[in-house]
Amino acid sequence: MDMNSRFPAFAFHTSAWLICLPWVLLAACSKTESVVPTTAQVASAPATPASGAASAPAGGPVSVVTAKAIKRDVPISVKAVGSVVSLANVDIRPQLTSTIMKVHFKEGQFVKEGDPLFTLDTRTDEANLLKAKAQLAKDQAALNDAKRQLQRSQDLVAKNFVSAAALDTAQLQVESQTATVAADAAAVQAAQVAVSYGQIAAPFSGRLGALNAQIGSVVQANVTALVNLVKVNPIAVSFSVPQSEWNNLMAAQKSGAKVKILATLPDQKQAMVGRLEFIDNNIDANSGTLKLKALFENPDSQLWVGQFANMSMEVGALPGAIVVPQSAIIQTVRGSIVYAVVDGKAALKPVKILYSAGADAVVSGVDESALVVTDGKQNLRPGVSVVERQAPTAAKADASAPGKADTAK
Repeated sequence: MDMNSRFPAFAFHTSAWLICLPWVLLAACSKTESVVPTTAQVASAPATPASGAASAPAGGPVSVVTAKAIKRDVPISVKAVGSVVSLANVDIRPQLTSTIMKVHFKEGQFVKEGDPLFTLDTRTDEANLLKAKAQLAKDQAALNDAKRQLQRSQDLVAKNFVSAAALDTAQLQVESQTATVAADAAAVQAAQVAVSYGQIAAPFSGRLGALNAQIGSVVQANVTALVNLVKVNPIAVSFSVPQSEWNNLMAAQKSGAKVKILATLPDQKQAMVGRLEFIDNNIDANSGTLKLKALFENPDSQLWVGQFANMSMEVGALPGAIVVPQSAIIQTVRGSIVYAVVDGKAALKPVKILYSAGADAVVSGVDESALVVTDGKQNLRPGVSVVERQAPTAAKADASAPGKADTAK
């Protein structure tokens, strides 16, 4: 006999306890879980005042950096990227078919106008020249004899020893022989020109390229390219500007003022000063740009054909313009604005940008000497109190950079 049969009451209580045990455990777990968030909230409660203390209290002054609006004359400049081109770039070709006898230069050498470059074999042409001169001498002798015959005929006609027809024949002989001598003289000149083609000289001063034909090579007249010659001083830079600058360019030309142009290579800081040499006679319909060309003195070969250069051209000026830093301007859906400091408070000023030049902007809507906010403007609202602070200097900024700080340590 088991215990349950002997003690019915014990069996009832045991079954009731087993049935209620899961509910007791679940209730205990629920109480434990409800305590955990409360503890976490208590632990994190001190962090709330600390995070609030890091931000500026509502209604407190905002720290800003300001700059003064300046009134001055601002030059209007146009910027573009141009390519260096040569004013003269030719391939030296022979003017007769012959053989190269001598080369008078080295590849890549600078030459002056008239310096000898090549000597060609002209023995055949020299022989033709001698032949032409000999023919000229022969015909000149015949002309002299015809003139003497004419003189005799004139004397005999005066004495009525010969007829007038004989005199006419002698006159015709002189005139015919004179024409023959003139033709011989032209043939001599042509032979001299052919001989002169044997000496090829530099047509202008410049720098030579690679040699394409060596000594002993047979070259064809007006076909074989012997060497390339490029003029490097002076040199030009070709670039394009938007068609909107056309009026400024025309106004500058009508005023008689020389348009100053600066060219700066990407790896150089010192700009070269040149002058405007050419304005194209039409605007490119595809790009809407106008092609220009500037001329630069290039004695040290700072500019080289094919290089890219940053161009800056002054085409006018804005006298008495109000200039503010670009960093002070805020772009909104309603237009450009700046914040000015008036009596220690921020005042919103709508402005219109008239011209931009680097870090400065010419605007309207701000008075001269007005203090405009350049840093901290994102925290401003109209009427908010502000307190000015000094802008960090370059030295401090460098020291605060990670690389600089590590180096200092």
